[in-house]
Amino acid sequence: MFTTNKALRFGMFIALLLLIIFLVYKVGFVFRPFIVLVQVVAIPLLLSVFFYYLLRPLVQLMGKYKVNRILAILIIYMIFSAALVWFIFSQWPLLYGQLTSFLDNVPNLLNAVGEQINALEKNGFLSSWFSSADNHGPSTITDYLNKGFSFLSNYVGGLFSFISNFAVILFTFPILLFFMLKEGERFGELLVRATPIRYQKDSREIISSIDRMLSGFIVGRVIVNISLGVLMYFGFLIIGLPYAFLLTAVSVIANFIPFIGAILSSVPILIVGLTQSPATALWSLVIILVAQQVQDNLIAPYVFGKKLDIHPLTTVILVLAAGNIGGIIAMIIIIPVYMMLKIITVRVFSLFFKEKWMQL
Repeated sequence: MFTTNKALRFGMFIALLLLIIFLVYKVGFVFRPFIVLVQVVAIPLLLSVFFYYLLRPLVQLMGKYKVNRILAILIIYMIFSAALVWFIFSQWPLLYGQLTSFLDNVPNLLNAVGEQINALEKNGFLSSWFSSADNHGPSTITDYLNKGFSFLSNYVGGLFSFISNFAVILFTFPILLFFMLKEGERFGELLVRATPIRYQKDSREIISSIDRMLSGFIVGRVIVNISLGVLMYFGFLIIGLPYAFLLTAVSVIANFIPFIGAILSSVPILIVGLTQSPATALWSLVIILVAQQVQDNLIAPYVFGKKLDIHPLTTVILVLAAGNIGGIIAMIIIIPVYMMLKIITVRVFSLFFKEKWMQL
């Protein structure tokens, strides 16, 4: 009887939850202003969180030397501003010039790819890959490369679409980051105090675990991506690949998308390599694969250790689902969000359900 009552209560809870979701869906227009507000501040907030975990160790280091926290933040802002000015005047012209030239030459690049494939077909190199009845093999390759390039362009365009809200980002991002660096630790304590007293210890441990996870993930991701970029850039310089700096920058940014980013960023690299010669394209692929293997098997395990206990299949499913639901931004943040939910779920299960589950 007792078990039946518990099952009944659980069924009523599920029914009530579904009813609430249905009602929220029906009155969704009420929440539209809040959704718009979230969309406006989402990118500045994400950027603030990202740089908060990157810069917080520097603030804490200065604090050990008795430097006032506000003064430490201002010093970091000045250093960051100087680095930004240096990038704008020394590196941006090269990057922008390569980007403009690359976009202007996209039709010529694709035509050059088609010519290289046709030359390979005449030399008999591709004949073993396609049956004699199939006369569209090389053109199919060109079509796939064209589609892949368009696919990548759309995602890269989505990644940089926040430029349209540049004014909002310019004024809100530094302010949000300043207050995060100044009072970031207090936010976690406020969340702890909002929970019942008997669960405050567990809440503090959950927040501490999430904080360590986010810090390790963001700092580690930056280190790993920069290492990958350095390896690829020097490799591209060695083989004389055009647009080496631009292609490396795109690869570093795209690599923030787990698994999918590496595939997407390889498309323009192979296209540019193929416009030079099949050998250049092959060497470009070798450099990408070697750099990825060094990243995955040497750098990432050393940086992350066992902090990222996520199966590769889980990563692929999460990234693909996030891309369909929320686009490029969702693909970037889905892994840390999943890890946060995993930490919370494991602790909540341990507190409220583990003992009852084991007694079933």
